[in-house]
Amino acid sequence: MEITTQMIKELRSATSAPMLDCRKALQEANGDYHKAVDWLREKGMATAAKRSDRQASNGVVEMYSHGGGRVGVMVEVNCETDFVARAEQFRNLAHEIALQIAASSPKYVKADEIPAAELEHEAGIARARAIEEGKPENVMAKIVEGRVEKYKDEVCLMRQTYIRDETLTVEKLILQNVAAIGESVIVRRFQRWELGESTKEE
Repeated sequence: MEITTQMIKELRSATSAPMLDCRKALQEANGDYHKAVDWLREKGMATAAKRSDRQASNGVVEMYSHGGGRVGVMVEVNCETDFVARAEQFRNLAHEIALQIAASSPKYVKADEIPAAELEHEAGIARARAIEEGKPENVMAKIVEGRVEKYKDEVCLMRQTYIRDETLTVEKLILQNVAAIGESVIVRRFQRWELGESTKEE
């Protein structure tokens, strides 16, 4: 896979690693952004990624109401210090995350929060659809895996495409801010309500 200058810039802005190391990481990862970040972490070059292990217990609970009160969002975003929690850049990031949740209705923060039963259910639907479409058996597993990954992209906040910039995921947006802020930033939890929707108890 060709490693473009844009890919290197994105990785550099997220990790603060040197350009040559970013290129090397992308080459080693065959262009896979997440694997490249992991490669840089393993080499001790990714300052932003390394910070994710630091304790983040300060932050803000951001509340956002959309469409004249038709949609409401509450999200807890944590950082390491009270100083950063009060900073404009951190507050803006928390607001952007709340906007993302309002617009894109994620169900989970990260993919590892999705229950196994839900993933199995989605895999079953994907397999049935592939059979219906007459896909050959030898590529069935690959098709099912691809559709389950696409499902994760839709329901996980971190994997969603950022609403203001389709070249970024929410995870990349946060990593860029981590590099600039110099502290770990964690989306702890969120809740989204829509007027008239039924609750699980109903």
